[in-house]
Amino acid sequence: MNKLKSLDYQILWELLKNSRRSDRTLAKVLKSSQPTITRRRTRLEKEVIDGYTAIPKWEKIGYEILAFTLIKAVGIFSSKKYSEIRGKGLAWLAKQPNVIMGGACEGMGMNSIIISIHKNFSDHSNFMLKLRLEMGDFIDDLHTILVDLKATNRLKPLHLKYLAQER
Repeated sequence: MNKLKSLDYQILWELLKNSRRSDRTLAKVLKSSQPTITRRRTRLEKEVIDGYTAIPKWEKIGYEILAFTLIKAVGIFSSKKYSEIRGKGLAWLAKQPNVIMGGACEGMGMNSIIISIHKNFSDHSNFMLKLRLEMGDFIDDLHTILVDLKATNRLKPLHLKYLAQER
């Protein structure tokens, strides 16, 4: 894709706020023509936008826990081990519907992260047991931070619309 233009970024930020907006509405907000918005949006959807999704109120649909699991994988710096770990890790993550992101990270002596969502503590405990049983040979250390999605002291819900507010 060619370098994004200012209008492309404006469309992207508006879609982060509300991806259900019509091209006509976007054109009014951005003071552009509807055909221009349609053309630019189509291009963004092909080359930049990974997809559209709803962000539910997790607690309303039965999810109570958001988990950040930091992992120190063993032998990751050996090229043979890295390929093996990466392959098994990708295959394992692909089978976990509650994992919303997984990948490499840096910090606190850890080199991998899994972000997952769980219905309750028991569901999370079963997930962690499965992780240890099926991937334990590759894990030297792990730490998990649990976020209570039902907590009344949550200051800001999980949403991407906030990224657009700084623009």
